[in-house]
Amino acid sequence: MPMPHQTYMQVIKRRLVGKEGAERVRVLRAALDELPGYKNGPYADLRKWVMDQMEESRVRARATHRDSIAVRREGAAQIALVGAPNAGKSSLLHALSDVQIKIGNYAFTTLRPVPALTRIGGVLVQFVEIPGLIAGASEDRGGGRALLGVLRGADAIVYCHDVTAPLDALREVRREVDLTGIDLPAILAATKVDEADGDTLARLRAAVPELPAVPVSVLDDDSIEAFKQEVWRLTGLLRVYLHHDGETKEEPLALWPGATVADVAESIHKDVGARSKGGRVWGPSARFAGQQVGRDHPVQDGDTVEVIA
Repeated sequence: MPMPHQTYMQVIKRRLVGKEGAERVRVLRAALDELPGYKNGPYADLRKWVMDQMEESRVRARATHRDSIAVRREGAAQIALVGAPNAGKSSLLHALSDVQIKIGNYAFTTLRPVPALTRIGGVLVQFVEIPGLIAGASEDRGGGRALLGVLRGADAIVYCHDVTAPLDALREVRREVDLTGIDLPAILAATKVDEADGDTLARLRAAVPELPAVPVSVLDDDSIEAFKQEVWRLTGLLRVYLHHDGETKEEPLALWPGATVADVAESIHKDVGARSKGGRVWGPSARFAGQQVGRDHPVQDGDTVEVIA
């Protein structure tokens, strides 16, 4: 029985991260070969999406871009901070990490993408601040094509918007992203909420109901922590803790949805993955503490697993 089509879509998108040109086409062709051959329904729609992506990749491969920017991926997931100039992205990145970032109360403080790592529930996640996007970015105005190229390689988007600013700027940024064909999981960080009242936040949520809005202030540690938890949910990742010799490691593994005990063993070492017969599980996926399960047992966020080799 094939996995749910939504999960399959997510798996294909993860495989495409960082892939361009002929390599991207090869990944898409392999995914097409794996998909069930249904002619109607969600799998038929998924096949059409994969074929459209193949054509788009071929078009991009034939195009010549005068500029490109590369950001080396680190951590379990890469989250892009996107917004108009002066939307609070730099201040938010500074609050999330120890990176020294130029911050100013004027537009275009940041001119190139700035990456930074932070821990969320023990897992390293990479944030990348994309410099402010302006109207025409998809047509390379303000070097937008290279910036959007960085965004294309991310796992998810956090749109940043100053709650005291007009909504036109946010709409323009989202329009430029849409014109580029980038479709990633996203939330909205409503920045500078310390400068606004509750009605302002309510109006913002009503104006963009399709984006979950997270109020955040760099002056409020609790709001920063709540924002990090929303980002963790946005990644879709699972935290799985390892138990060995009577002790549980503090730092968890980060795994994609659908991961099994066999995947946990493989994450330790490929030889452990090959030898493992199953495991013992404590946590949400276990019927009782220390339940012995097979290799194919699916793990859940917060599980603790002891691999049996």
